[in-house]
Amino acid sequence: MPKALQPHPDRALPAGAARDLARRIHASTKDLPLLCLHGHVDIGLFAADAPFGNPAELLVIPDHYVTRMLVSQGVSPDKLGLPRRSGAQTADPREVWREFCAHWHLFRGTPSRYWLEHEFAEVLGLTVHPSAETADELYDQISARIAEPDFRPRALLDRFNIELLSTTDAATDDLALHKQLDAELPGRVIPTFRPDAVVHLDRPGWSQLAEQLGQLADVDTSTYGGYLAAIRQRRQVFVQAGARATDHGHFSAATTPLPDTEAERIYADALKGQVSTEDAAAFAGHMLFQSAVMSAEDGLVMQLHPGVLRDHHPAIHGTYGADQGHDIPVTTEFTRSLRPLLEQFGHAEGFRIVLFTVDETTYSRELAPLAGVYPAVRLGAPWWFLDSPGGMRRFRELVTETAGFYNTTGFVDDTRAYLSIPARHDLARRIDAGYLADLVAQHRLDEDDAFEVAKDLAYNLARDTYLG
Repeated sequence: MPKALQPHPDRALPAGAARDLARRIHASTKDLPLLCLHGHVDIGLFAADAPFGNPAELLVIPDHYVTRMLVSQGVSPDKLGLPRRSGAQTADPREVWREFCAHWHLFRGTPSRYWLEHEFAEVLGLTVHPSAETADELYDQISARIAEPDFRPRALLDRFNIELLSTTDAATDDLALHKQLDAELPGRVIPTFRPDAVVHLDRPGWSQLAEQLGQLADVDTSTYGGYLAAIRQRRQVFVQAGARATDHGHFSAATTPLPDTEAERIYADALKGQVSTEDAAAFAGHMLFQSAVMSAEDGLVMQLHPGVLRDHHPAIHGTYGADQGHDIPVTTEFTRSLRPLLEQFGHAEGFRIVLFTVDETTYSRELAPLAGVYPAVRLGAPWWFLDSPGGMRRFRELVTETAGFYNTTGFVDDTRAYLSIPARHDLARRIDAGYLADLVAQHRLDEDDAFEVAKDLAYNLARDTYLG
């Protein structure tokens, strides 16, 4: 008989005497609206508002948390339907789904298992676990569910209780889909300005993107001064479209500004295709500082999440492209790297920077002390490899004693997997409920304070950080 799928009501809550209080704290936050102000769901999903494709395309192929686990156990990327850069179709969706279900046991103990069980049971209404035996039955049930009119992307905004959702958009995005959607669904989905592709001068295709940036801004980007003016103009377009933040995914947190003459030289070398790796890295750090200058002017919250070596396996990247699970964390230094930026803007009124990391050794050593003294700094929620039950709990334990609760942003879901958003917020609220209940049990926090903090972590801090 297939194993029943029934997530436990006390999942992720603490064991022992604190559990009853944790239940009550979680009950006080579980129905609060979701503010999804750092995410990567494709705007096209909402603009088209078309039915989702099939279970494999919805739940397996685009989710690198899922595919990387399967690849680590020897499953070929082609069997998982990962699209090749050549455009070739690699697998039948039903076969992809069968492969996933046959390997369901691999996800035991992982956050992916937690999120997927929540999605299967509470979003899709499934009642049995995936397995080789149940794969076809589940495929058909999910296919029927996602074909229903109330399962369109816009309808799910209401069902998921999402008050506001931000996408992540390149500096060279014309925002046409955002304009269309805002006319049809005002103020519900907003853009976030991500300039990475135009500030890393040694990336393939950079010069073409710089030219495109200039065309969109109607500015000549053949000079460094014109390039800065174009970025500033594009930011204004994003602000007018409702953007509240920028997003920067650099390898390093370095923010040392360059003299104008040096920035001009490096930029000119890049246009000629002659930029060195060292100069490109120095320019990227310089542009983080310039982004802070611009954020101090236009009020966009600056989000920085460094410390990932992207595309660790060149052959996978060459065949399947970016974002295929082969991005690996590296040791990251913040204290010295951010000093130039914080010397200038750490106490500047109206400037805010949110710091994320996948190197949790920096939480208590660097990030909490920085957030605990600079008014401009907030600590983002545990990110990527750390947005797990253990990672979230360790974040609270390592950060709170130095930075408190109110120098953090509350939870942001940071995902491309739209259906997982409620599960991710629910997990964060459960972990926070458990942490707060333990503090009360240890007489380190009053019970009424715990309920107030829980609501702040679930909703108010994100609103304060991003919406002012």
